[in-house]
Amino acid sequence: MTMTRPSRPRLSIVSSRRAVPALTLHDVPFELVPREVPFFLCDTPAGFPSPAQDDMQEPIDLGAWLVEHPAASYIMRVDGRSMSGVGINDGDLIVVNRAKEPRAGMIVVALVHGDRTLKRLRYVDGRHWLVPEAEGFADILVDEHVQIWGVVVGVARKMA
Repeated sequence: MTMTRPSRPRLSIVSSRRAVPALTLHDVPFELVPREVPFFLCDTPAGFPSPAQDDMQEPIDLGAWLVEHPAASYIMRVDGRSMSGVGINDGDLIVVNRAKEPRAGMIVVALVHGDRTLKRLRYVDGRHWLVPEAEGFADILVDEHVQIWGVVVGVARKMA
């Protein structure tokens, strides 16, 4: 197993001869321009309503919060449903950090025979696997035909 980074080797994992599920990631051009949004210090219950509080903290720059390494980060649009079990859905935007070292348990973007896919990296019985988080998709053995391209560090979705 080899490791590749933008300036040094990075984890290279290859697939078995199984068919790769149809999931396409599209590069989304972005520019890190500070956009401050008010940030509430209080938690927001997702169960029963709580009294409104006026606990405003300093504004937060969502770009800076989501993108830790701008020179090594990309935003991609997810096309497919193989990761819906962890809340990453078709049409979502993911923030991918190429500077972060991939480890078992992380969600990664990988190149499988030259095609990008989004899966969870697992280590089972001495081998790395790319594992979907939805039924109906095959696990992919990491071999010489697979390269781990980056680690997913954030997900964004518009609700309305």
